[in-house]
Amino acid sequence: MTATDYRKGAEQLKPKPAKLNKFLKHGKKQDRSCGKTKYKCANCGRHGAHIQKYGLHLCRQCFRDIATELGFKKYS
Repeated sequence: MTATDYRKGAEQLKPKPAKLNKFLKHGKKQDRSCGKTKYKCANCGRHGAHIQKYGLHLCRQCFRDIATELGFKKYS
């Protein structure tokens, strides 16, 4: 069982309801109120280097791929 997929552990504990309740209370991932993993890329699902300005919600790699389609110009 991996830390990211707590549902496998919940499936294994179905015959033991007391342990299942305790596992679901303490083992489930919490919703983040701040930090790097609060937002993810709408295109690929990455968490890091997230651009949310103008409601884009893209990582920097996906933004580079589709920036010209969105109307952004590169100045250098």
